[in-house]
Amino acid sequence: MLKRQNSDARKPFDSITISLCSPDDILDRSFGEVLKPETINYRSYKPERDGLFCERIFGPVKDYECYCGKYKRIRYKGIVCDRCGVEVTEKKVRRERMGHIKLVVPVVHIWFFKSLPNKIGYLLGLSSKKLESIIYYERYVVINAGVKEADIDFMT
Repeated sequence: MLKRQNSDARKPFDSITISLCSPDDILDRSFGEVLKPETINYRSYKPERDGLFCERIFGPVKDYECYCGKYKRIRYKGIVCDRCGVEVTEKKVRRERMGHIKLVVPVVHIWFFKSLPNKIGYLLGLSSKKLESIIYYERYVVINAGVKEADIDFMT
């Protein structure tokens, strides 16, 4: 016979994290940090260095050719250019490689927020509208309202 657990006995928690990968996993899979919001240089039509399409991070745009053109052809396969830092390999690695962006504040992935039912709202006991206003910084949640006067220990 199955025993039913008491659902009223809930354990308090300090925080909860839902993620597709842990931050360490993301950094391990990353080939570099994206530092600039630029994508392509409008004069040369080449990806900007440290931008969203950077060849150093994601791989070359042309097969077996580095960014600066020092190494061309398959005989230099696997070599990292000392001028531009691009690995000489096939261009299809751009589909597999991943970069990362370091952010100052935590963000909420749209899959967790906009999916039905709202998983974050369900876990926190908040409606979708209240949660949306918190996510977009229209409202905030006070976790620790302050310290009681009795808890303050003055040095005498």
